[in-house]
Amino acid sequence: MEGKRSIAHMDLDSFFVSVERLYDSRLNGKPILIGGSGDRGVVASCSYEARRYGVHSAMPMRTARQLCPEALIIRGDFEKYSQKSMEVTEVIREHVPLFEKSSIDEFYIDLSGMDRFFGCFKLAHELRQKIIRETGLPISLGLSGNKTVSKVATGEAKPNNEKQIPNGEEKPFLAPLSVRKIPMIGEKTAQTLYNMGVKKVHTLQQMPSELLEATFGKNGKMIWEKANGIDHAPVTPYSEAKSLSSENTFEQDTIDTQVLEATLIAMCEQLLSKLRKKGQLTACVSVKIRYSDFDTHTMQQRIPYTSADHTLLPIVKELFRKLYNRRLLIRLIGVRFSNLVYGNYQIKLFEDSQEQINLYQALDRLNTKYGDKTVCRAVGINVGRRKFNPFNGLETQ
Repeated sequence: MEGKRSIAHMDLDSFFVSVERLYDSRLNGKPILIGGSGDRGVVASCSYEARRYGVHSAMPMRTARQLCPEALIIRGDFEKYSQKSMEVTEVIREHVPLFEKSSIDEFYIDLSGMDRFFGCFKLAHELRQKIIRETGLPISLGLSGNKTVSKVATGEAKPNNEKQIPNGEEKPFLAPLSVRKIPMIGEKTAQTLYNMGVKKVHTLQQMPSELLEATFGKNGKMIWEKANGIDHAPVTPYSEAKSLSSENTFEQDTIDTQVLEATLIAMCEQLLSKLRKKGQLTACVSVKIRYSDFDTHTMQQRIPYTSADHTLLPIVKELFRKLYNRRLLIRLIGVRFSNLVYGNYQIKLFEDSQEQINLYQALDRLNTKYGDKTVCRAVGINVGRRKFNPFNGLETQ
């Protein structure tokens, strides 16, 4: 029989705002919005004082300013936030054997088996206090037997507090909560549930899983399991990626610039989708070409932090055009994104519009669910292992 698990979830409270307040105490107690100041900007983070006015992350900045006109707007600094995130990461790394960093401000920690030595909640409590002392940042904690319940518990503990859900009490804890509290239930899924008369988790728990599967497909079973406090997902060991790259060696050396650019675009799309999935941003782009005589050249460019296709693709294509000056056959082409930082809110959030962000998130969901290149730019559709057939769906080459 598998032993009982103890999974802690820690989430830094209003992380971007908290970091800004470390550097400027005059911001304490005031409504703060982090993000682009223009009308098309989006709120990356907001203080609890601003949330009282109905402001929330990913809201258009124009709407946020209307709801809370006295709020102070700060553009934000991903490099600064990433550095503080790493400080928290190092404290956790020093004190636990296994943890997962799921975003710039969120961690899962596997404390299974530690009860016999210290007591899991005592250990998690002491770790949280150490993080607060050493970094100056507020952080909330949830502890239970799995990731889902611990994440919900953290949300209920906020701000800057902690909550334990003992083994066997998962269902009673979740039952009175809104269905929106369950991870993976977003606005559209919640609206469908509301239309079915389901507003509280208690109702979800009593529904047949088959009914949810009929409504939401395979996600329906996952929703039912999470609502009932069931989650077997493991804590994935954390490792810090310094860069993300892709290379393609052609079967036949080519001089066709259309093929070369299409290959670059296809590689970039897949890498950027991975970046956004991991909640990361890049500040340096490199393009590499290797001619048929094995002469290899690389060119890179520093950029503002982003993971947006429409920002990076023109840069990648321009780097390629500057590099490709010998007009010889090309054997290999590659692209690399480096100087990575965690930016949980993804895209070029300080500038991009809500429509652009929604588009990228929708594309990423489709490509995650159905496989890479389910949806991609037409120029790269025949590059790689998949292409889309309008009559048969995904077709493997």
